[in-house]
Amino acid sequence: MSVPGGSPQPSYLLATLKADCVNKPFHQRCQDLIRVIEDFPAKELHAIFPWLVEQVFGSLDGSIVGWNLRCLQEKTAPLEFHSALFFLDPSGAMMKLVYKLQVEEYRYDFPVSFLPGPVRASIQERVLPECPFYHNKIQFPSSGGLGLHLSLNAFEYFMFHFAIFLIIQRNFLTGQVCNYSDNAYYILVEKYLNWFLPIEGNVPPPNFSNPGGAVPSPAPRSPSISLTSYGTSPSLLKRHISHQHLVNADPAAQEIWRSETLLQIFVEMWLHHYSLEMYHKMQSPHAKLEALHHRLSVSSTSYISPALHGSFHSYQESFQPTEEHVLLVRVLVKHLHAFANSLRPEQSASSTHSHTPSPMEELKRIVIQRFIQPKLYIFLQHCFGHWPLDASFRAVLEMWLSYVQPWRYVPERSASPVGNETQNRAVPEKWASFVQENLLMYTKLFLRYLNRAIRSDLVSPKNALMLFRVAKVFSQPNLPEMIQKGEQLLLEPEPVMPHRQHRLLMSPSLGGSFLSSWQPPITDTSFKIKSHVYSLEGQDFQYTQMFGSETRNLVLRLAQLIIQAKQTAKSLSDQYPDMGSQSLFSWFGLNSPDHNNTYTGNDLDEAGYDSIRKTDEHLEKALEYLCQVFRVSMCISYCSYVQTDD
Repeated sequence: MSVPGGSPQPSYLLATLKADCVNKPFHQRCQDLIRVIEDFPAKELHAIFPWLVEQVFGSLDGSIVGWNLRCLQEKTAPLEFHSALFFLDPSGAMMKLVYKLQVEEYRYDFPVSFLPGPVRASIQERVLPECPFYHNKIQFPSSGGLGLHLSLNAFEYFMFHFAIFLIIQRNFLTGQVCNYSDNAYYILVEKYLNWFLPIEGNVPPPNFSNPGGAVPSPAPRSPSISLTSYGTSPSLLKRHISHQHLVNADPAAQEIWRSETLLQIFVEMWLHHYSLEMYHKMQSPHAKLEALHHRLSVSSTSYISPALHGSFHSYQESFQPTEEHVLLVRVLVKHLHAFANSLRPEQSASSTHSHTPSPMEELKRIVIQRFIQPKLYIFLQHCFGHWPLDASFRAVLEMWLSYVQPWRYVPERSASPVGNETQNRAVPEKWASFVQENLLMYTKLFLRYLNRAIRSDLVSPKNALMLFRVAKVFSQPNLPEMIQKGEQLLLEPEPVMPHRQHRLLMSPSLGGSFLSSWQPPITDTSFKIKSHVYSLEGQDFQYTQMFGSETRNLVLRLAQLIIQAKQTAKSLSDQYPDMGSQSLFSWFGLNSPDHNNTYTGNDLDEAGYDSIRKTDEHLEKALEYLCQVFRVSMCISYCSYVQTDD
């Protein structure tokens, strides 16, 4: 791109770049942008930054597609694919631009109206969200302004748009087929996770020349509107904001601010979606009363916000995660397990010894429980309750199974793959604390899956495979015993039940860091399990035991359905042994092509003789594994079915 007369006015630079979008091919525009970012000072680049972000990711309302990263694939557009990845790489030109603007402390507005529903509704009600990330960024609109917004630095602004790109429905070209796992967006998610949450070492320093040294961590900013925090009084709110100057002054804390920011944004944008009922459940009684008092006190002011109930209800009804969304959440889960598991044993135990852990070590130690566990549990609850009863549920199932098996993502184990692992390996005893501190992830979600499986067509090869996967995972030696021990500790009577801590104690300080306020670890296992359960489900939660009589009856019912499905599958394979790989439905003349790639019911229409035989094997093994987990005799299962059948 040639610009006459040296350094142009920002408006001229922006106009020239807009004209290039019409007149030049994509790869040439990327090369021009790289030169612009390299040659022009931050003042000129500041004016084009919001426009450039929108060009890449599209508009927040979904009307502008942008670079269409979710459908950009190497096999269909190799030149554009590699140009985009090169430009958006963590060490590429776009991130160099971000760091240039970061040094100058420019701020950019992000509308609150595009945040996930729970956060949006609470901010509109002037209730401070529980995530500390928002606490120093909320800005009240000036006279004639467009509405509430967040004031973000360049890194936050870029990552907000990058993360929300996944959940905004774009107007893709008709007939455009987008592969979920090899498109540019998927690859960039993996690149950013590996770069900013490294398994080994620290985050590489910014790759740009800064006369003043390293990129500074964000400066503290006070909210410009009065907000009520969950369990925090207004006086405490001011005190914590003033204290944040000390937090940011710590050079060690600056080491991971990009890591922490990226993680908080991914979790907030991708997982923070839940119902009004869950919203109330996750607040302490003190916070509920305080929020109610505050809403009453501001009801007579000129600021009239939507009713909290209406905001949540309309959002919850409309929010339905896509399969692509769930697949990328699984990428996040797997990476965070590997990230946390890369903490060496001596580092993990250092918190109780003389060695002071580095900020990155501390982040690895708390990342699962503090950052992702609560919101992922709620997200999974939503998916289990609202996902269609079809084979696409496999994406949700595998994401759940990834979370409950952190031992699969130990770096040393990944470096030396082990054959096909046809035999279940025993879960090492060191994982007992993880299982027990994530008890609901195992027990309540297992019960929810059990109810889905009972309502599913188990003759379907895909449904049979899902059942086999769950049964195999839960039958791993030692795992049922760990879960059962956790249930015993949860139900252990105490003189005084532990009360859920106020949000002030459970949440980080208002500066936005989880590390600055991390409480000393609780050593009493029973108390930790109770805290986990009641913090997610509330004090009035009535727990259903996974190893209780109610669940056992469900397992026996499922065993009957498995045996019935096995007999159906066997009769089909016996009746038509010579059809080979020909579709069963095609053999009957019942095929109906599905041009929209949607699921139309039982997937036997895709199955041949080999697939039916595999279904029988999956059902047989699933039944065996379930009987192992619940110590149910196979003979009892068969007899139960025979008695019911008679």
